[in-house]
Amino acid sequence: MPHTPPANDYDVVIVGASFGGAACALAAAQYGLRICVLERKADPGERLHTTGIVVKEAMEQTWLGRMPDHLVQRVARVRLYAPNLHNVLLTAPGYYFLTSDTPSLMRWLASELRASGVDLRLQQSFTDAWRDGDAWQVEGVGRTACLVGADGARSRVAQRTGLGQVRDNLYGVEREFAGVQLPEGDALHCFVSRRFAPGYIGWAAQNPTGVQVGLALRHDPAHARPPDIEGFLEHVRDVVGLPHSAQVAGTRAGLVPCGLPDGPITAPGVILTGDAAGVVSPLSAGGIHSSWRHGWAVGDAIGLHRRGTGPAAEQVARQAAPTFHRKRVLRWAMDHLQRDWPVDALLRTGPMRRVAEQIYFHRRGVRM
Repeated sequence: MPHTPPANDYDVVIVGASFGGAACALAAAQYGLRICVLERKADPGERLHTTGIVVKEAMEQTWLGRMPDHLVQRVARVRLYAPNLHNVLLTAPGYYFLTSDTPSLMRWLASELRASGVDLRLQQSFTDAWRDGDAWQVEGVGRTACLVGADGARSRVAQRTGLGQVRDNLYGVEREFAGVQLPEGDALHCFVSRRFAPGYIGWAAQNPTGVQVGLALRHDPAHARPPDIEGFLEHVRDVVGLPHSAQVAGTRAGLVPCGLPDGPITAPGVILTGDAAGVVSPLSAGGIHSSWRHGWAVGDAIGLHRRGTGPAAEQVARQAAPTFHRKRVLRWAMDHLQRDWPVDALLRTGPMRRVAEQIYFHRRGVRM
């Protein structure tokens, strides 16, 4: 008698319920697929590694535009500070960022998954998976036609399935101050400083529940050092107007990819997305919009392919992954050539401002 392969328990199992994983699940759910999302946290809004700053494109072009208004606050300007704290104001007509009540935003995303029929399993970690004929057997879950790793910069899915892993990372720390209002709350305050943030920047921003202040630096596993967040707070507190009486209400910390994985992001029946696939700007470390777009493309491709149309999802995942070629050049320059004195001297010049506008507004900026 011919061998009949066992039935799959799910069409797709997604590991990670953050932006890339949620986008993948919501896109695939439109095709009526059986979808399981594993999330190791009991509460999707706890132990966050994201600043929760959303760009205009994500709000206007993706599912995130459905989020309740009270979860976000519009920030229309960028105030960029040199190491000596001289600064310049950047704007772009019609452009804006959105800061968010990120814990509540992640809980809202979880509710959207469940409302779309997704089997969201909180407090369940991915431990292992192995190939079982034309499917993957996921330990503690069952068989699935497709396994998606959206589980961050240290992806266990990548480790267990032999896919590429991201080795180039930033390490960021952010403090939250509940109930505090900045004098200039409609600006994203960004600080260039080799002393405090080699390879990246520091920032301060108003959000719907208070103020977030953070910084990140290039992560070197061999000589890892934590960001000096306390020193940075003292450096910027007065210039942004953060009261000395403000009390820390919470801390976020974690790795942020700034490079590509050292191997493929797909294999038969398994795909990486989001931070696990290095779908993050190597310069700005912005990942919400790019992770959402890639995760959605993967989920949509899985749905189409399971319904008998469209190319293999693995092919789409590879093609949809952004390369950020120009930004990788700037990333190399920031890693190897960053000095404080040129920024102190040139911040207000035309060339320096055009670089800043490219980073923040994709050349949409106007000088003021």
